Amino acid sequence: MFFVFWLNKFIQFFLQFVIFVKIFKVKYHYIFSGLGLSSLLVLHEMMQNNFLVGKSILIIEPETKDTNDRTWCFWEKGKGNWDPLVRKQWESAFFLTENHKKECLSEELRYKMLESQSFYSKIIPVLKDNKNIVFVKDKVCSFRDNGAEVFVNTPSQTFVSEYFFNAVSVIDAVTSQTKYPLLKQHFIGWFVKTKAPVFSPDSVHFMDFSVSQNENTRFMYVLPFSATEALVEYTLFSPNELKDNEYEKEIKNYILNKGALDFEVIAKERGVIPMTAYPFWKNNTQRILHIGTAGGWTKASTGYTFKNATKQAKRLVNTLQQDTVDFRNFKKSNRFLFYDTLFVSVLYQNNELGKEIFSEMFTKVAPDKILRFLDEESTFMEELEIIWACPKIPFLKALVKYFFFEVN
Repeated sequence: MFFVFWLNKFIQFFLQFVIFVKIFKVKYHYIFSGLGLSSLLVLHEMMQNNFLVGKSILIIEPETKDTNDRTWCFWEKGKGNWDPLVRKQWESAFFLTENHKKECLSEELRYKMLESQSFYSKIIPVLKDNKNIVFVKDKVCSFRDNGAEVFVNTPSQTFVSEYFFNAVSVIDAVTSQTKYPLLKQHFIGWFVKTKAPVFSPDSVHFMDFSVSQNENTRFMYVLPFSATEALVEYTLFSPNELKDNEYEKEIKNYILNKGALDFEVIAKERGVIPMTAYPFWKNNTQRILHIGTAGGWTKASTGYTFKNATKQAKRLVNTLQQDTVDFRNFKKSNRFLFYDTLFVSVLYQNNELGKEIFSEMFTKVAPDKILRFLDEESTFMEELEIIWACPKIPFLKALVKYFFFEVN
């Protein structure tokens, strides 16, 4: 009995010791949940600043990230850092309705398209060559900041780090509340090849509102690669998604109306991007930072992410180099968040007004001012000009509602 008693004690101690070693044998400087655009931009910025030297990094990602699962587009002056990876860039981009065709790019601006596969293949191999970076093919299910360190749980393991970056969307937090409306930019796109030359290879259709609106905000988005090849996307800014066949019917009709009676679909893409002024950053703690869409890095009024995520990645690496790091202070509010809040509120309440709002802006205001506004680099006088071009009554109602919520 004496022997059995101490044997059981030893086994219990040994098992506890194994668990302790398994959990606490490594404490990483940084853990990343998800290896999408925002994580890669942050890691790239760290490498550019030699910030990974002497740092231990853990990246938890369930997918292999070796396919072209999405595309990113942005406008930029002249040459940029990502030009070697850009599939195509255009000197012209048009806003269209049945009655208007407006050039959106000034002589200096270029509209650029970057495919995710080229982005992954550029950065991920460099990360894998770094002996201080560990990859785990798993999915984060929970995490906790205890003030001194962060515990990150997957279904099979627990990891510990000084700081944790979460790039996995926390959309449930948005859908479970009503104060901040949730619009979605949702779309299906066809990469098509036509027999007849029907596309203008040097010009993007930035927003083509000539399609039927059906009480929503709907437009075609066309990126031509040649006279016979293009990405044609049917896009909505609305609260609810459609069935796949509804998107595809509109794409097919659009291509046929261009005179392409004979074409083939090479590939397809689809996406749903949240458009909301919900304060994702309020989920940040001293040691946990939500990044990318999960951190509110997507522009609420447009769904564009790449350019703003690049800016935020630079800010983040600068923050990490400070003597004191507290991610609760990372978000810097500005007047553009207020504008986005009003815009999303108007489109959520009056989704049929999207075509009118964008048409008024692009026909009454110089497009370069609008693009600076969307980049959050406009002057206050330019912003007043843009606001004045929009329908007055819906925005006044949204303004009253905004202050009512703020007071109450």
